[in-house]
Amino acid sequence: MTQTRLVEVRQNVLKHNDVLARELRIRFQKAGVFVASFVSSPGSGKTAFLEKTLTKLRSQYRITALVGDLATANDAARLARAEVPVKQIVTGTICHLEAQMVSDSLQDWDLNELDCLFIENVGNLVCPSSYDLGEALRVVLMSTTEGEDKPLKYPTIFNTADVAVITKMDLAEAVEFDLKAAHASIQAVRPAMQVFEVSSKTGEGMDKWLEFLQAKFVDGQV
Repeated sequence: MTQTRLVEVRQNVLKHNDVLARELRIRFQKAGVFVASFVSSPGSGKTAFLEKTLTKLRSQYRITALVGDLATANDAARLARAEVPVKQIVTGTICHLEAQMVSDSLQDWDLNELDCLFIENVGNLVCPSSYDLGEALRVVLMSTTEGEDKPLKYPTIFNTADVAVITKMDLAEAVEFDLKAAHASIQAVRPAMQVFEVSSKTGEGMDKWLEFLQAKFVDGQV
């Protein structure tokens, strides 16, 4: 296949995804469902952070979650501990979630009976940046164990996200994480981007994150 043909195929795939994502967004808005997606590299603490978020909000909102991985249902089993409906999307060789996958997974859920849907994307900081899932909020996570320059290495995902979360703050001192440098990296790529510093283990920063999220729910008329 020639390079020109590869570009054409990719453009067609992304166009198809964008059409489906727009349709999903309209469905979510009509049903009054607030949708947030989470993107990060593998091992950032994304699942632990989402589990903590679900647990904190489940008593106030009707919440569900979709989680994507290339293989296994391990993360879905972990999120199920939050006692909310969870579905696993196994992507096989595909390194990201697509709007069609989300749409297919919603077939037996009544959106009118939901307030919030959380989507945990496949651990990857490259491909997910190109695929709209119909979400109202995209959250990009980076952990203190990954280094301070993730935004500089993967600027596109930070540019397509709405807010950033620095996870595993309880390990920051042990790994000699330079918090000031991390913030500078984020701001260099996405000036004025809001950043939360959290620890799913100790609960540090979770209250501020939840306040922000619930304000978004109100804005989204949930």
